[in-house]
Amino acid sequence: MPVSEPQVQEITRAILEALTKYTVPMSGIAEQEGCIDCQICAQKCPERVRQIIGAGAARISARSGVTAVPQDIAKFIDHTLLKPEATPAEIAKLCQEAKEYRFAAVCVNPPYVKQCADYLRGTGVAIAAVVGFPLGAHTAETKVFETQDAIADGATEIDMVINIGALKAKEDALVRDDIRAVCDAAHRGNAIVKVIIEAALLTDDEKVRACQLAKEADADFVKTSTGFGPGGATVHDVALMARAVGGELGVKAAGGIRNYEQAQAMIQAGATRIGASAGVKIVAEAKASKQ
Repeated sequence: MPVSEPQVQEITRAILEALTKYTVPMSGIAEQEGCIDCQICAQKCPERVRQIIGAGAARISARSGVTAVPQDIAKFIDHTLLKPEATPAEIAKLCQEAKEYRFAAVCVNPPYVKQCADYLRGTGVAIAAVVGFPLGAHTAETKVFETQDAIADGATEIDMVINIGALKAKEDALVRDDIRAVCDAAHRGNAIVKVIIEAALLTDDEKVRACQLAKEADADFVKTSTGFGPGGATVHDVALMARAVGGELGVKAAGGIRNYEQAQAMIQAGATRIGASAGVKIVAEAKASKQ
């Protein structure tokens, strides 16, 4: 059932009140020495985190170049290369690394899906393709075609960008139908859908509305950012989105996560996947924490 504007405002108010009471500011993470007993800190509760990873609850994204990945962390990682100047040779390297280190997935632009699928066939590494990327300013029909084409080439995950302008104009039916069209096409092809809301462009009320619309459209995840917008993930946004979807959808934090400590903060805030351009540093710090 569609959510009304007063309901969205009340949901947002309740979430913000809860966040103020329970969440830890990112600015205080570095100085915090004590344990908040979250039971999902990879450093303080490694056995609990292994259980979560084993259940498939989270991934961490990293770009090409990872060289020594601890086995536990490898299960988190969506190995990502989305820069417009990426070459087939760089994509091949991405796939080789994904195969060698047993990453959960590679995430690429649509023209490289087939190359990745051919290289990674039989390895268990998933293929994620971006759709309507990075602006979201495409027609639903275009996004559906991209989705179908990517799945035909071997994609098993679709990361789509919402129509941001329509959301800001409160054209909720258009946004919902746009997401649903992609979800219907993806699910028919046995692929999952992650809905990128580009949180840095939205108010808190708009973020909650976007999450509610993704739920109504039968999406599988909501995601903070493309990595090409004006800002990336924040603890506040991740917690807001996690509470908005209420455990019914996954939450992926992406953009601006530069170290392992920040990655843990995002997980504590409710992220079930994390995208990070500083993947090498995060993995190195994760490995060091186990020694």
